[in-house]
Amino acid sequence: MILKAVYDLSVTVEPGMATWPTNPEVELKDEWSYEKDSYKEEMYRSSTHTGTHFDAPIHMFKGGLPIDKVEVKTLVSEGYCIRPKFTGTEIHLDEIKKVWKEEYNGKIILINTGWDKKRAKSEEWQYKFPGLAEDTIDFFGEKKVKLIGIDTLGIEAADHTTFPVHIGLEKYGITFIEDMANLDKLREGKPYLIAALPLKLKGASGSMGRVVAMEL
Repeated sequence: MILKAVYDLSVTVEPGMATWPTNPEVELKDEWSYEKDSYKEEMYRSSTHTGTHFDAPIHMFKGGLPIDKVEVKTLVSEGYCIRPKFTGTEIHLDEIKKVWKEEYNGKIILINTGWDKKRAKSEEWQYKFPGLAEDTIDFFGEKKVKLIGIDTLGIEAADHTTFPVHIGLEKYGITFIEDMANLDKLREGKPYLIAALPLKLKGASGSMGRVVAMEL
């Protein structure tokens, strides 16, 4: 198999990075060194929902699967990037339908809002990001979408404090990826092989991961 291109859709995890406002700061420090131990190794600490990360169905829905039980065939599959318009902070169903194609059914869907270009420890990026509106929940569930990714801190708009979209999608068994990057490099409507691999953390509500799109 020859790959024409591979696109890295993940952010770099590092101390001082902008994260969900209530999450702890990332800690990454040298703990072993060539001089003392003959090798280099680090100690790391953060929330499992840091940087480009996965929300497993159990995250806000008690009956959902933890991240280690999400099937690999869900995480590695054909996928598409879409660029729906949005008003204010919500991406509504009518805008999703305008860009939807039948070939997207049952696939991985990555939503490019352009918000990753604003990444910073700022009120705008951390507290005013856009996301899916409640009226999209049943649509994605009925279309049997495998996985949804978005380039903002959350799958729904920042001003939703009760997380209806999280809960609604997770009831359908849908895992999603938040805080993605570089979706602007993908062509809308073009099929890619997406590999979206979280750490296999037993019983966890989510995990950081590395996500790539491959052009075949």
